[in-house]
Amino acid sequence: MIRVLVAGLGNMGVSHALAYHADPAFRIVGLVNRSRPDLPEALRGYPLSQEFAEALDRLRPDLVSIATYSDSHAEFAVAAMRAGAHVFVEKPLATTLEDARRVVACARQTGRKLVVGYILRHHPSWQRLIAEARAMGGPYVFRLNLNQQSSGPTWAVHKALMQTTPPIVDCGVHYVDVMCQITDAAPVEVRGMGLRLSQEIAPDMYNYGHFQVLFDDGSLGWYEAGWGPMMSDTAFFVKDVVTPQGAVSIRMAEDARSDDIDTHTRTSTLRLHRVGAGARDISMAGEPGHQQLCDAQAGFVSRAIADDLDLDRHMTDALRSLAVCLAADDSVRRGIPIRLQGEA
Repeated sequence: MIRVLVAGLGNMGVSHALAYHADPAFRIVGLVNRSRPDLPEALRGYPLSQEFAEALDRLRPDLVSIATYSDSHAEFAVAAMRAGAHVFVEKPLATTLEDARRVVACARQTGRKLVVGYILRHHPSWQRLIAEARAMGGPYVFRLNLNQQSSGPTWAVHKALMQTTPPIVDCGVHYVDVMCQITDAAPVEVRGMGLRLSQEIAPDMYNYGHFQVLFDDGSLGWYEAGWGPMMSDTAFFVKDVVTPQGAVSIRMAEDARSDDIDTHTRTSTLRLHRVGAGARDISMAGEPGHQQLCDAQAGFVSRAIADDLDLDRHMTDALRSLAVCLAADDSVRRGIPIRLQGEA
């Protein structure tokens, strides 16, 4: 049984904790959060600490699950691995590429497993989209976005996230990872733009941004993300992959809400369009919801540990997608295209 310490009890941290609670491969030995959260009934019986270092030293877990704010990911992950624990860390892996490389280097040096929270890798509908796109062949045009018309508690969460991480990095790593899985080509240049649309965030932060990424096989990608009550919820979830042979797209349900966490992983329908053959819709009815995807991700973590899975490609891919999104942020701030020098 894998003894797990869960650090960070926001939306994702609670979902991960519920997954460990329900999976007999795990036993939660402690929870860590700076404040006292209102936890679901299933988690209220576990000991709660406010200091990560103290809990890590006292409990000596086999696995540390990190879902804190992004600027603590690298520090907590390295501390956990040096203490002998495997690590699951929510995306993004770190807020700088230097820190991300330091985490991956620590995993390789210590032999500990490092799994980054790319939940779409465990989603059957997204894996179907990737397979259909690859079958068509490139070069590819990726048109992807995730805008959220957030207000109230959701806007409060977004403002807290933007203390360290802009929207194009926070969720962008997911979708750049999808691009890289489809094209298998190296990203070589990023061009970004962004705008601060609210006085409620720091002067050097922006809550809307988009970027273009160019790949060495000629493929190109566009990603857009915006958070806040001013955002439009029209065309907020564009997911298109276009090839010379046709396109594969996600078609959302009409009642989908832009700030609903379950909406972000729901696909509803895949539409396949082939040149000369027309369009065909594939129903994704019965696909897993957000909590089920977290459960599946926990299952992958347990297999990675128990079966000693080789995660080198997983870690390299995590570095690559983060490098693109951090370069996009750099491009926004400097107003120039950024050449990429390699992800690992």
